[in-house]
Amino acid sequence: MRRLVSSTTVHAGAVARVAAAAVATALLFASAACGSLSENAPGPPGGGERESTKDEKSAGGLDKVRVGAIPIVDVAPLHLGKAKGFFEEQNIDLEVVNTTGGAAAVPGVVSGDFDFAFGNVTSLIIARSQNIPLKAIANGNASTGEVGKDFGGIVVPEDSPINSAKDLAGKTVAINNLQNISDTTTRASIRKDGGDPTGVRFSELPFPEMPAAVANHRVDAAMVVEPFLTIAMDQGAKLVASNFADPAPDLTIACYFTTEKVIAEESDLTKRFTAAIEKSLAYADEHPDEAREILSTYTEIDPAVADKIVLPAWPPDVNADAVQTLADLMYEDGLIKEKFDVGDVLP
Repeated sequence: MRRLVSSTTVHAGAVARVAAAAVATALLFASAACGSLSENAPGPPGGGERESTKDEKSAGGLDKVRVGAIPIVDVAPLHLGKAKGFFEEQNIDLEVVNTTGGAAAVPGVVSGDFDFAFGNVTSLIIARSQNIPLKAIANGNASTGEVGKDFGGIVVPEDSPINSAKDLAGKTVAINNLQNISDTTTRASIRKDGGDPTGVRFSELPFPEMPAAVANHRVDAAMVVEPFLTIAMDQGAKLVASNFADPAPDLTIACYFTTEKVIAEESDLTKRFTAAIEKSLAYADEHPDEAREILSTYTEIDPAVADKIVLPAWPPDVNADAVQTLADLMYEDGLIKEKFDVGDVLP
């Protein structure tokens, strides 16, 4: 198949890291070299450069494909599709490698560590605005569009004086990756509620640490996704905003993506992977109980919690209008320097 290499969970969030990766990985992309993706990510096993394994096959003759994905509820269809054999039907031997989010997945795809990856649309827009040759090939997940009943939200301590999004002005909000979809949508919620988002302070914190950080008043608020949203609320936190539902109805949160090079040179594989993930999305959306059950295979979510969480929506198509609204907000917030046409990055 293509170029494959081992990778571990990395923690990269700030857009400055993506910008730095753009320079480094552009050189890697041109020279087919390889190395570590961030200051926290190791290089190939044994050190040195990894070898290309283009056209590598599994023992069963399937094409080996490596996909980078954050191990959260959002990617349940990917794991469910693998378990149901949807990827094998497309002659694909799928390996899922954990990342911390889109900001980590972007350099992984560009350098060839991953053939495809799951990443939020904000990370893709930032990368594309910096001329990193990425393009979405399939939907990933979407907001339910229901305030108070979405898979992500902003929570505060039980005794906090913060009662709605506008009260977050001037406060410290924990998010998993800086300059990403979490802070963009948090600002949107504050604006929609009549507040001023310019003074909000964002603090980068892994999702699993957020419930305790809120309970112990280490931060004023946290933007969490399931299962950590349910965990935080079970510990007494209160929900003050469903930020994914605020910028636009049925907002597409993330997509599966790759490089334009892979799309051009591996068009058949890209089509087969896309067919498999689209079938997986549809199946997960139609079989929520099975989507909940698969969580135990790649997360440490307590089954009792898994039964209570709100699942994302997994529609077959990307909501381009909603993503364009998000891109416009990113421009307003200064995450990108010029207005952006999302048609350049969406399938």
